[in-house]
Amino acid sequence: MKTATSNPRFAIIMAGGRGERFWPVSREKTPKQLVTLLGGRSFLQQAVQRVLPLVPLKNVLVITNAVQAPEVHRQLPKLPVENIVAEPIGRDTCAAVTLGAAIAGQRSTSAVMAVLPADQVIPDEKEFQQVLADSFDLAARGQVIVTIGIKPTEPATGYGYIRLGNRLPAPQGVKPYKTTFFKADQFVEKPALEKALEYVSSGQYRWNAGMFIWSFVTITQGLEKHQPELAAACQRWFQAAGTPRLAKVLAREYPETRKISIDYALMEHAQNVVVADGVFAWDDLGSWTALARHLKADAEGNCAVGDFIHVDAARNIIFDARTRNRTPIAVVGLRDAILVQTDDAVLLAHRSQAQKVKELVKKLSESKEYKKLI
Repeated sequence: MKTATSNPRFAIIMAGGRGERFWPVSREKTPKQLVTLLGGRSFLQQAVQRVLPLVPLKNVLVITNAVQAPEVHRQLPKLPVENIVAEPIGRDTCAAVTLGAAIAGQRSTSAVMAVLPADQVIPDEKEFQQVLADSFDLAARGQVIVTIGIKPTEPATGYGYIRLGNRLPAPQGVKPYKTTFFKADQFVEKPALEKALEYVSSGQYRWNAGMFIWSFVTITQGLEKHQPELAAACQRWFQAAGTPRLAKVLAREYPETRKISIDYALMEHAQNVVVADGVFAWDDLGSWTALARHLKADAEGNCAVGDFIHVDAARNIIFDARTRNRTPIAVVGLRDAILVQTDDAVLLAHRSQAQKVKELVKKLSESKEYKKLI
């Protein structure tokens, strides 16, 4: 009988995002996954560390881009150089997944791989590792696509949802998993608040966390059925992987590769998707307000990283990222604000407008004077 150890495990860490809503700390060369916001290490370093009990370092691949690759090398000095893969241009997650699969498959066609974002907060590492280990095992035993769904803690409208179907029985002859698995009934886009409330109260939905586990055979068969052009590209990249030709092939082909997310391209169409019930604490940090959930607040609800003093101020988020000439940040009479200071920029925003920081970055990029700040 096939066992989990029969299939070499790989982790493909997706680390090419720009993290624009965390400006001015997050910049083009050092986006949020490459800066230290929580825990004393960057989110990328934390993501790699989380998988090492299950995946050998030699099988950890980081998909990034040419601008960010030098910093990835600096932060992960023990990771083999060939495991840091720079996309020539961003083409959304399906292209990145296909590229990671081609490289892992070239190393072992019996590979089973986890695709994981680099910028998530998972405080419960042991619980996460248990779910991931069970998911690796299930994906290795059958031709299923496993996605980890997070049990909602609130009616969030910024996440996609997955409706659960029937619970899967444990494979015969196998010790029962500690993780519960369900058939995936439907992927649902980001809902309005009323719908989100329905989803949470029903108990039949999970947040789509963008974490997938599958074998090389399963992902290539899925692409062949639902995205034949990307399946063909996967075969070409598979042939070039592990050789100097790969960079040239990608430079030529990648800009013409279809730009589409893995959810739209595959997950919403495949009939063999299984949801692993993610019962661990999880957060997808999408803005400065999300960061506040992980910071200790004072009696007035202010969350601060840095030397902060105030009079009559409440519910503010203060983040001092200066590396030199750090002085106290003093606030009087301010409510519900975000105040972030770096060596060369200051952000002041109302908490309710945190999502609009991305619009601000776009405006900066269009300015000759301030473009250097992105």
